[in-house]
Amino acid sequence: MKKVSDYRDKNVLVLGLGKSGVSAAKLLLRLGAHVTVNDRQTPKDLKEVTALEKAGATVVTGSHPLSLLDETNLVVKNPGIPYDNPLVAAAVKQAIPVITEPELGYVVSEAPFVSVTGTNGKTTTTTLITKMLDESLAGHAYAVGNIGVPVTQVAPQATNNDYLVTELSSFQLMGIQQLHPHIAVITNIYTAHTDYHGSRENYVRAKMRIMMNQTLDDYLVINWDDSEWQEISTHTKAQVVPFSRENRIQTGAYEQDGELYFRGERVMAADDIKVPGSHNVENALAAIAVAKLMNVDNSVIKHVLTTFSGVRHRTQYVTTINGRVFYNDSKATNIEATLKALVGFKDHVVLLAGGLDRGFTFERLAPAMHNKVDTLIVFGETADLIAVAGKQAHVPQIIHVKDAVAAVPVAYEHSQPGSTILLSPACASWDQWPTFEVRGDKYIEAIEQLKNEVI
Repeated sequence: MKKVSDYRDKNVLVLGLGKSGVSAAKLLLRLGAHVTVNDRQTPKDLKEVTALEKAGATVVTGSHPLSLLDETNLVVKNPGIPYDNPLVAAAVKQAIPVITEPELGYVVSEAPFVSVTGTNGKTTTTTLITKMLDESLAGHAYAVGNIGVPVTQVAPQATNNDYLVTELSSFQLMGIQQLHPHIAVITNIYTAHTDYHGSRENYVRAKMRIMMNQTLDDYLVINWDDSEWQEISTHTKAQVVPFSRENRIQTGAYEQDGELYFRGERVMAADDIKVPGSHNVENALAAIAVAKLMNVDNSVIKHVLTTFSGVRHRTQYVTTINGRVFYNDSKATNIEATLKALVGFKDHVVLLAGGLDRGFTFERLAPAMHNKVDTLIVFGETADLIAVAGKQAHVPQIIHVKDAVAAVPVAYEHSQPGSTILLSPACASWDQWPTFEVRGDKYIEAIEQLKNEVI
């Protein structure tokens, strides 16, 4: 860990008692700050609260009193708390710096950063890069950030022989100041989180912050299959390294005639990637670009891509029951993710979809479902809207159920040996489940229960 004195004797307010907030508070105490932790909710389990108080922090729960800003020098904000939150807005108005936890981790880290953002594919790409680097470095590569491990948890122990491969959401990127990845990756940018950012333009600007501190000595690895993403690359000082599944741009990583290349050098066959789907080819190309920039051998790249079976909840193979193959793609919280998942399967798909209504319609799913989806099972707030798309696609059977758990036995009943049963909701989970992870876990539990009943 770098010797950092910037926080000594400073009054720091940490907003949020989640994993990242607790980790940030512990690091700040270690750095000599006077720490107050605030959460609008009072947690049922007070273990973390007690531990923080014993370590010297003040913990305030149940509300966000504005008086907490009195004499505060810095706010470290949970990324999910919006900037129109009264406490956050008051801090901004008072010119109190507001950062997110990855920024704090970057400041103390001896290990350089490779950082990944995008609408879809962040976690898979982050995981692939981490595995490739970890097999090649003298030190270690650690997957941190939005992937579920706080940056501040790992940064104090990481050395300059290591790398922190940081998955960064748009929410986290809004709160960075110095964070400077040597290699930044933008997997893609679709329309998402406009309820938080206010507009697509603001969302795109938040994503672009990943490259704001890069220099000519750094690299921006970016998807080249959309003109908007190509235009984004003109705003960086870093060296642009494109990856492309469609345009075959030979200055980076690309697919051509079923083979994956980097700058004219064949790396491997696309069909050898273990996880299905064109989106996973894109994720592989992004990871290949990073790995080749860091002199990772092709044998390591191929080993990772041919053995990696997928990240949990992201086109994850679950099991096979009497010839029916179950996949869990609960992370598909938008239409684009489900479209990409469907492309990865040939036919005889039973699609399970539905969730939070964000005001979208789902006509774009119809072409992808046509002549591929045998049965569409819908649930949640968007059930009727997705059913409309199913009718447009002439899906033979459309069935309404309560949720993803209830869909499992129904999907089995209306499938046959050789069918693919795919949970890919195209929607967030919040109408029925607290997170997409919980939704996916409950789906997997239902599959295991079904397996016990029918085998």
